[in-house]
Amino acid sequence: MHVKMILPALTEACSPYYRPLKYSLFPPLGLAALAGYLPPDDRIEIQDEHVERLRLDDRPDLVVIECYISSAYRSYQLADHYRARGAHVCIGGLHPSSLPEEAAQHADTVFQGPGEDTWPRFLSDFRRGAPGRSYLSTQRSLEGAPAPRRDLIHQSKYLVPNSLVVSRGCPHACDFCYKEPFFRGGRSFYTQRVDAALEQIASLPGRHLFFLDDNLFADRRFAAALFEGMQGMGRLWQAAGTVRAALDRELLDRAVDCGLRSLFVGFETINAASLAEQNKRHNRPADYEQAAANLHARGVMINASLVYGMDHDDPSCFERTVDWAVERGLETATFHILTPYPGTALYRRLAEQGRILTRNWDRYDTRHCVFQPAQMSPAELEAGYWESYERFYRWGSIVRAARSKPGLVGTLRHLAYAGGWKKCELLWRPIIRAGLISRMRALLEAILGAGVAEPGCRTERADPTDAHRQLAA
Repeated sequence: MHVKMILPALTEACSPYYRPLKYSLFPPLGLAALAGYLPPDDRIEIQDEHVERLRLDDRPDLVVIECYISSAYRSYQLADHYRARGAHVCIGGLHPSSLPEEAAQHADTVFQGPGEDTWPRFLSDFRRGAPGRSYLSTQRSLEGAPAPRRDLIHQSKYLVPNSLVVSRGCPHACDFCYKEPFFRGGRSFYTQRVDAALEQIASLPGRHLFFLDDNLFADRRFAAALFEGMQGMGRLWQAAGTVRAALDRELLDRAVDCGLRSLFVGFETINAASLAEQNKRHNRPADYEQAAANLHARGVMINASLVYGMDHDDPSCFERTVDWAVERGLETATFHILTPYPGTALYRRLAEQGRILTRNWDRYDTRHCVFQPAQMSPAELEAGYWESYERFYRWGSIVRAARSKPGLVGTLRHLAYAGGWKKCELLWRPIIRAGLISRMRALLEAILGAGVAEPGCRTERADPTDAHRQLAA
């Protein structure tokens, strides 16, 4: 059987060269995980439209499409194309889980939620000639899941091919998060066994890893055991965690000792009322400064997630947020416009209030305002979003934040990481076009490891209050 798996481009132009760096970071690990369930005698291929042009003149027996909201129309276009060519088309992912009836207009089979239980069931049904129209995940477990078929991924096309996932979901339930529609019908957070996660890590070449888990630190006992097992592996790694995780000094020490060097942290907003509005009560802005200080004191760089457009945000929120981020020495920041994804509590609330302005899914990319904000116009919100990127990543702001780092190496490390991510963005285009992005991995490892003790070597920690004073100076 010929099986073709596709990750459609999350771009306006469906081009592999639009916003190239962001979309050349990680391979389509979800599709590779599904491929692991297929027998070795099947002909399987994975194509990622972000890094390659799709071949559309083939005739596979089975087509599997992973669909996000801002790639929905492109996903449907590809699904229609392959159905017309006689393929059985499956579609799954966040958007089909939220709007399965919409997806069903373009696909033969729609998957809702994770695929560990539904995908093997579908394959059995398909091979006996009786595939279902819809499969809803209800049994949640990573026990016995096969390893992702990394051999099907074009490793040289990605800056971070060693991405992995050792847990699913998140124990929290923020109103703007896709978690509710994707994980309905079963539990919304679960992990691998620690030994299985360590086996997966040990199988990956090189030093650098990137955990794509929503919250690697969510299960403290699992995380502590994982970090203990990673001791001595000599890895450098990045992940995502919460403010609460950054306040846990003991767990942070274990993470840093086994190679943590950069953490994506969902601060979201510095306004406590906005956090309560979105049911993100586990965040407290009063803790943010200590969380940042804890990470920086251990040599961990921070990528902050920051969201604009909540009902308590007025036009002053942009300048206040950027100033806060620069003053705390945050290395990078990812800004978002609040986006009401279908199926979420936020979407239901705004729809009931008549504030949804468009259902054009191409605009649901966190860069466009698709609803009526409470205290500003949509144009003001979009302008403030773009202005925040400009102000945070201007050289003056980068240098100002870098000066908060102790020592010359810390300052240069900050300049290299923040500057390389945004200020050198135009240089990434020819690097990617020339197929040289894999050559940049050594540089990434060097920046992550600069000025920090080797993984596995426990060292005395600086007092986080000292870092706090340095950041405030």
